[in-house]
Amino acid sequence: MRGLKGAAVCLMLLTIVATRLTAQELLDRMVARVEGDILLLSEVRALSRYQELVDGKSESDAQILDRLIDQWIVRNEASTARFPRPSEDDINKGVERVQKSFPSAAEYESRRSQVGLSDAEIRELVGSQLYLSNYLDSRFRPSAQVTQKEVEDFYQNGVVARAQARGQTPPTLEAAHDLIQEALVQRSIDEQANRWLSESRSRVHVEKFMDQEAPK
Repeated sequence: MRGLKGAAVCLMLLTIVATRLTAQELLDRMVARVEGDILLLSEVRALSRYQELVDGKSESDAQILDRLIDQWIVRNEASTARFPRPSEDDINKGVERVQKSFPSAAEYESRRSQVGLSDAEIRELVGSQLYLSNYLDSRFRPSAQVTQKEVEDFYQNGVVARAQARGQTPPTLEAAHDLIQEALVQRSIDEQANRWLSESRSRVHVEKFMDQEAPK
């Protein structure tokens, strides 16, 4: 009898463990393989929630997965180059910028709670975004050339035109020069990074397993 009871207890424990493992697999699963690494559904969900936090909306799962693949490409090269991680102070400032994008601390906390991100998860996501953007900046900024004519054209067609449409007095070209130049440099960095990523994707072996939107 004792042997039968022991076997029954073992069977019950195995059933409980199997049920829990099945539930975990449903909550998280592999959605892509990039070279020898895997991307998980939880990573898609985390970036989706972060987008909802900072933008008020998120892309589709398929679009976010493509972003994660691009991030893998950038992270892989940055890691190979031993590019330094952002400091804790830089991450703190990044989190503060996210918080200050809201009208008040209460509204930030409300949105954070609504999207389901913890403070630790936000720090991790901010740190990751900083690492990737800093690397791309260091890689492509040296070749981002901006001419004075490009600055002047942007000033006339962008700054002046927008101010006039709003019935406002535009700032002088001298006052706006540095901001315009940096905006054009950032645009050049983005364009170079997009071309590089497009070329890099063709050299990376990717398998996707997320054919449809998974329940959130």
